[in-house]
Amino acid sequence: MKVLHVDAESGFSGGEVQVFLQIEELARRGVTNVLAAPADSRALQEARARGIAAEPVSMRGDLSLGSVLRLRSILKSGAFDVVHLHTGRATWLGGMAAWLAGVPAITTRRMDRRVKRGWKTRLIYGRFVRCVAAISPGVRDGLRAAGIPDERIHLVPDAIDPHAWAPVRSRDDVRRELQTSDEAFVVLTCGVLERRKGHDVLLEAATRLPDVHVWIAGAGSEAEALAEQVERTHLADRVQLLGARKDVADLLGACDLVAMPSRAEGLGVAALEALAAGRAVVASRVGGLADLIQDDRTGRLVPPEDAPALASAIERFASDPELLQRCGREGPTRVSEGFLVEQMVDAYMALYRELAPGASA
Repeated sequence: MKVLHVDAESGFSGGEVQVFLQIEELARRGVTNVLAAPADSRALQEARARGIAAEPVSMRGDLSLGSVLRLRSILKSGAFDVVHLHTGRATWLGGMAAWLAGVPAITTRRMDRRVKRGWKTRLIYGRFVRCVAAISPGVRDGLRAAGIPDERIHLVPDAIDPHAWAPVRSRDDVRRELQTSDEAFVVLTCGVLERRKGHDVLLEAATRLPDVHVWIAGAGSEAEALAEQVERTHLADRVQLLGARKDVADLLGACDLVAMPSRAEGLGVAALEALAAGRAVVASRVGGLADLIQDDRTGRLVPPEDAPALASAIERFASDPELLQRCGREGPTRVSEGFLVEQMVDAYMALYRELAPGASA
């Protein structure tokens, strides 16, 4: 079996992490994978660094006929069995190319916002792609609301390799580096610093928690605004903006609780990582988080943009070590219930075989 993966993003975030997890597990099963991505993208650079076949394709706009023709040429010359589309623009451009080339296409939908009805949606989901994988029930609901038939929608959650989340450094070493005492109760949040992630809500909650320390790991467009909020609310002695970090596993091992105060979230891979590391998670009841996190089993759900409720949930765990430890112990079990990379790829392999029954891996 030979699969062309198309990703139109120039950056590298959670979606791209999933693409590479999938490609590497598919390769272990004998599938030949090629990634098509913009020449200046992090994904293309990462593919080459990992020895994954890659094709540069400019995908700067939805009206780029040249991109469609380039992708069609790759599909025709490469004798692909399936094309897998991983982002919104990739679904439009790559879906059109797949249809023109006569290659069956699948797309993965990772955003929980509602798909807009209209001619473009009808073309994509009615003609260009044969099926769509939704990464959470919330994403699936958004597809249904747009009128996409149930028989075209398949639930395939994003996943992780739990072995990747064992810390390298000790808790003491990490806390020493970050000048945080051993006794401090530390709440960690990891992810891109964008408004939809709700970091500002966490900072507002922190003003109500005088004994709680907060570590915020990530970079993004909200970094300056968050730094100003920390100063304005006099939180600098308890809140650290750590920037982009490559040692998230170590941070998870050194914190006490993970918070995900998102305004929107397709699934929340950072929550999966926290669960795999044995950390309870306090999260907004949005998107896939509403299904992933289970009250008093793996953490606590609160309404989005509700700083008092978020503060109350954090305080509950800070004051109840037994509950904190019990929810942490349940995390790895929850990950095993459909969120392992092997389980994700099992589901995709089944869909590939439906789309290309003559191909084998």
